[in-house]
Amino acid sequence: MGIARAETWRSSRMIFCPTPCVSPGAGIFGYRGRFAPTPSGPLHFGSLVAALGSCLDARSHGGEWRVRMEDVDPPRVVPGAAESILRSLEVHGFEWDGAVMWQGRRDEAYRAALEGLVHAGRVYACVCARKALAGSAPRGVEGPVYPGTCRGRRPQPGKALRLIVPAQRVLFVDGALGRVACEVSRECGDFVLRRADGVYSYQLAVVVDDAAQGITHVVRGADLLASTPRQIVLQQALNLATPAYMHLPVVLDTAGCKLSKQTRATPLDDARPLPSLLRAAEFLGMNLEPVASLAEFWQQALVAWPRRSRFALRGKRLSRRSCS
Repeated sequence: MGIARAETWRSSRMIFCPTPCVSPGAGIFGYRGRFAPTPSGPLHFGSLVAALGSCLDARSHGGEWRVRMEDVDPPRVVPGAAESILRSLEVHGFEWDGAVMWQGRRDEAYRAALEGLVHAGRVYACVCARKALAGSAPRGVEGPVYPGTCRGRRPQPGKALRLIVPAQRVLFVDGALGRVACEVSRECGDFVLRRADGVYSYQLAVVVDDAAQGITHVVRGADLLASTPRQIVLQQALNLATPAYMHLPVVLDTAGCKLSKQTRATPLDDARPLPSLLRAAEFLGMNLEPVASLAEFWQQALVAWPRRSRFALRGKRLSRRSCS
């Protein structure tokens, strides 16, 4: 599923309608958003865009903004990266509510959720090798679609555990992209909840943690758009509420590749936070007057966020000025 204009892109896999939509209200709990980086390296411009969008959306609604460190996958965690990310957020003027949640300390919560699904008959053990699937399984929205080869196997230690995905079409209204639809069983397949090495999956951890933190609105990059239908299926299986979603344009480098730690994106310059914030605001379609301080930036940005330009793309290249 490549980066393309939301106005014209159509696929048998997912359907995007650019009609602007208002996210549903959060009920009696108000608005609670979050920023959840993976500590695999220092904060970069793409992460700053996601953090800024999620924070401004929460604050402009008079809501709370939480920070969660998604360190559920130990091999991806870089020592000292989490502390570096939190320091960068503080230097750039971000203020979050409550204590930081650490996924690496929440195995018991994930185990309890998984056991509930096992007892409900929604989980099975999988012994299929990833390489074999890559060569034989049909392609879906994010790689090979698991064909259900191991359905019927009883869950057992030392084996990967997959969720049985029902044959249904998931529909949701994205705050930026409009109506989104996905046939999860056909386009994603039964997905992994716990790997054979015992590590809980991102999909399980994020669903359990969003519920535990009372998250009502998820504002994040469009690179995670394909994960949302799977998370909705999992929320339904666990009888959990579904937040409102908004997926922001992904920052692309000058070659058209997603800006990320894996592509060695340049870390933010914590000694000069204001220029980075101004570029991030411009990337998100906000027009600000000249500012001389972080306090002025945040004051203007809160006013400008509701008036920002409509997001037309799922991915957007950096300008040469933004790259400097």
